[in-house]
Amino acid sequence: MISAEHEFSSKEKAFREDVRNFLKDAFTPDLQAAAARQAGIFAEPELGIAWQRRLYERGWGAPNWPKRWGGAEFTPMQRYIFSVECANAGTPVVAGMGLLMCGPVLMQFGTAEQQERFLPHIPPMDHYWCQGFSEPGAGSDLSSLRCRAVRDGEDYIVDGSKIWTTHAHAANWIFLLVRTSLEGPPQAGITFLLSPMDAPGITVRPIRGMSGEHEVNEVFFDNVRIPASLRVGEEHQGWDVAKFLLMHERGGTSAAAALKNALRRTRLIAGAEFDEQGHPFIANPSFRNRLAALEIEIAAIEAAEMRNLAQGALVGAAGMASASIQKLKVSTMLQRLAEMAVEALGTSAMRDYRTELYGDTLQHHPDVRETAVARHLNIRAATIFGGASEIQKGIVARSALGI
Repeated sequence: MISAEHEFSSKEKAFREDVRNFLKDAFTPDLQAAAARQAGIFAEPELGIAWQRRLYERGWGAPNWPKRWGGAEFTPMQRYIFSVECANAGTPVVAGMGLLMCGPVLMQFGTAEQQERFLPHIPPMDHYWCQGFSEPGAGSDLSSLRCRAVRDGEDYIVDGSKIWTTHAHAANWIFLLVRTSLEGPPQAGITFLLSPMDAPGITVRPIRGMSGEHEVNEVFFDNVRIPASLRVGEEHQGWDVAKFLLMHERGGTSAAAALKNALRRTRLIAGAEFDEQGHPFIANPSFRNRLAALEIEIAAIEAAEMRNLAQGALVGAAGMASASIQKLKVSTMLQRLAEMAVEALGTSAMRDYRTELYGDTLQHHPDVRETAVARHLNIRAATIFGGASEIQKGIVARSALGI
């Protein structure tokens, strides 16, 4: 595997060894089997919580957070090393709606009371958060959202719906954007609220994925009362809060490490499957050339990550453009690698693997071939979620090219 060169300091090497030793002990065979079975972007809630609590017990439950709020205060290089080692080990990808989104928002915009109430409960996942942004008519064009909140004394009364809400069926809290004014530009009338998921009037309806997993949901709000004390930031200023949150959603981990894992899985499948002539699929020259081209692109992404670490994070328009370029590139490459894995499976890809992945007997460690089709179907959404590719191209055009 082509790799970007970086000479780690003695402290960085010691930290890397510390992470590896922790993973050897904490990432037990039962967790390994459960993590290998995951087809979605995030680990299923039960697995995610179990793994997050092991990280929390080690003091690494919130790598990016300040120690004041239970964080580890990793340096940028430590965060990168930690991300790479976890990806290499195949640890569960814990849903980051609390750690990576709501937590940073509360640190930046929350009141002292909100910070004291919520932040201590996020790293151990006592509070499992979901994100109420997208709606049936407002996805990447988030400013067109229609879920309405009307002020009634000390409360807001919320009516409307959200869709594609990841893990809403397991969450006990939701942060959401609501429309509190129809005057002025659409961004000017949006407010950021928090709500317990057991509030009267909230209904969750599951959306089952093509590959069988239950990852996303519809959430309906019918005269839901949310106290004004759970508003984050000022009324009608939710767009500013949302922009801050989305910057955190799109950064902080090693994309190259995740891509290397996808490449490794594709290679394993191609080495285990045979073509009509009885030759290993990996020996097909055309397939090998395409795989090599992707490997070169992964090496380029890794080199860019290391350069950004050395130079410091980009800010402002340049930072937004850089994040969007990475989102475009990585999501497309994940799709291409998943497609090639299914191609290597051949007719085996027509088999229904859902029993192995979601059945009652889930003790075995799944073969990479069992998850290939599910991963392929799930990752089709990668060019939509987190900001559709068309939106990302618009950000690059405005931020980097001045169009």
